[in-house]
Amino acid sequence: MNIVLLGAPGAGKGTQAQRLTAEFGMAHISTGDLLRGAIAAGTPLGLEAKSYMDAGALVPDNLVLALIKERLASDDVKNGFILDGYPRNTAQAVTLDSVLAEMGKNLDAALLVAVDPAVIVDRLSRRRACKACGFTGNDTMTVCPRCGGEMYQRDDDKPATIQNRLDTYATKTAPLIEYFKGQDKLLEVDGQGDPDDVYVLVKEALGL
Repeated sequence: MNIVLLGAPGAGKGTQAQRLTAEFGMAHISTGDLLRGAIAAGTPLGLEAKSYMDAGALVPDNLVLALIKERLASDDVKNGFILDGYPRNTAQAVTLDSVLAEMGKNLDAALLVAVDPAVIVDRLSRRRACKACGFTGNDTMTVCPRCGGEMYQRDDDKPATIQNRLDTYATKTAPLIEYFKGQDKLLEVDGQGDPDDVYVLVKEALGL
């Protein structure tokens, strides 16, 4: 099954994608992870993308499309994929349709994880990440439980930046809901509950 995940930053898309990947073997393709990997490696793409991400702005299309296309060509995608963070606007959605058609792939569903903005601000402002391995936790953690590395707050998880990200999502990304609804591919779940409960809803919506 090939899926696009929709929802505002902090809606819990990544958590649900990881669970689907673990249970069903689909490849989790997170543009955030791809870009952070490029940043960590110090590539030209990574350095350019960092300035946008730190400001809470969307990374321009031409900086992510090459990474997405390369990832979609990987061997592990044969069991299906979950796109998390792409497309971010209708122009990217149209491009994605074209790229998938060229690769002989199709999109089965667009899953919207819906969460109230006030809940998202609280979630993201409390989020912490490990500098060493990228593990995501919360503000009660100072040491990574996975590798022992230092936990820190990413620049794009600070309150002012969060609001900017939500504003950007509302104006640029939310129209994707109508786009996929028009293709009869939109599925929606309430993402405000416990992650375990949300996962049950996700599987029911996808018929898994």
